[in-house]
Amino acid sequence: MARVALVTGGTRGIGEAISKALKAAGYKVAANYAGNDEAAQKFKAETGIPVFKWDVSNFEACGAGIKQVEAELGPIDVLVNNAGITRDTMFHRMTPEQWNAVIGTNLGSLFNMTRHVIEGMRARKFGRIVNISSINGQKGQMGQVNYSAAKAGELGFTKALAQEGAKAGITVNAVCPGYIATEMVKAVPQDVLEKSILPQIPLGRLGEPEEIARCVVFLASDDAGFITGSTLTANGGQYLA
Repeated sequence: MARVALVTGGTRGIGEAISKALKAAGYKVAANYAGNDEAAQKFKAETGIPVFKWDVSNFEACGAGIKQVEAELGPIDVLVNNAGITRDTMFHRMTPEQWNAVIGTNLGSLFNMTRHVIEGMRARKFGRIVNISSINGQKGQMGQVNYSAAKAGELGFTKALAQEGAKAGITVNAVCPGYIATEMVKAVPQDVLEKSILPQIPLGRLGEPEEIARCVVFLASDDAGFITGSTLTANGGQYLA
């Protein structure tokens, strides 16, 4: 019987690639999204993957959404915490709203989502949790104190929960992408991309969303059963952790 995978932020960018790759690998996939109904419905029509709308920064909304997913597809075996936002500004200009929005969506969502599936995984003695962090959670980034703090927090969450889940057959790992050719990165002016970003990447190119997706599919698989508490760095050599 196919395992059920839930991907937050799963209808666009890296999340879209992860959802598609998991489906191709034989999983029954549910894709969560927050607000872009048009993109979500287009994704659903193109892939056949069911979509579910809720705010991952809201604990009660996560509980209700997960119940709906499990009612339609079955108990969740694989959780990919991918949803994330940016509210970039220099720290001395950052507002409490900008800080709280990023911490709530990028870090708080790991608690909000994982807390609602962890007991079922423990009872079934199997689970795969994959958290999508960032190169900027490893090295920091000017203008992203909120984002870097949240993404670094994801790594601590991963290492601690991995220790708790191991005896219950639950692995918890993180993937740290570098610059990936998503809609957001492609919106950067070409001259900035060529002069400021690509020279930092030894491989000389942006990563592809599908390359991150393959990392997730591996960590979700039985082949990765002895890997937990790990960070898989996929950044083209830009930062060596």
